[in-house]
Amino acid sequence: MKKMMLAAAALCAVAAFADEATPAKAAAEQPKPAEKTFTVGFDAEFPPYGYKDGNEYKGFDLDLAREVCKRKGWKFVAKPIDWDAKDAELDSGSIDCIWNGFTMQGREGKYAFTPAYVDNSQVVIVAAGDKIAKLADLKGKVVAVQTDTPVQKALQGKDDENAEAAALGKTFKNIVVTATYNNAVMELEAGAVDAVALDIGVAKQKMADKAGKFKMLDEIIMKETYGIGFKKGNDALAAEVWETYKAMLADGTVDKLAAQYKIDGVIK
Repeated sequence: MKKMMLAAAALCAVAAFADEATPAKAAAEQPKPAEKTFTVGFDAEFPPYGYKDGNEYKGFDLDLAREVCKRKGWKFVAKPIDWDAKDAELDSGSIDCIWNGFTMQGREGKYAFTPAYVDNSQVVIVAAGDKIAKLADLKGKVVAVQTDTPVQKALQGKDDENAEAAALGKTFKNIVVTATYNNAVMELEAGAVDAVALDIGVAKQKMADKAGKFKMLDEIIMKETYGIGFKKGNDALAAEVWETYKAMLADGTVDKLAAQYKIDGVIK
């Protein structure tokens, strides 16, 4: 009888242990929530904002996005895109945002933009030894621009809000449209064009990388600003990213990266 009582007690203890262990085991076996992925679309030939360096994608904007993901606990994905296909990439959901020197002017209402984070005037660079010193000196000259950029549209008279830029463009001998600013600057270096109209941040970086080869005119073509562009209607994600960016600005992270990429003075 004693043995039977001991056996029964043992069975009860095992059952009680099983009842206690089952919830813990079940919880341990539950799949972990999927890590949120944040995919940034960018032009891989747009230094210093986004570009390929060996096997690595680098740039001021990419480093900003990477830091946002680090602070949010998101998985960062840098996705190089064809700039002409950026809207299709965003609309399809293959990227979460366009964060790559993305000009806001002329695109208002087409995207869910964050506030502007970079002042980005459109400027002109020429060969260092050239006699061109002001915008009026570009009369009769060949000027290169990157495709699908606001400065291209303005100089070609396709932007109703930039009549002065359109008037300036009419004085040029020709406007050469290139796939990337890298190509435009190579054309300038080779003497195939007389000048390049481009973003001031890109101009600063090109001049720093090729010291003594180029000079930037003091006059600007027009003022612009950069924002982070999300699919229209995706205001919640834009606001979430912006809140983290503001914290990075406050603690000096943004200015540190700007100095690293030689674009001091353009941060708003």
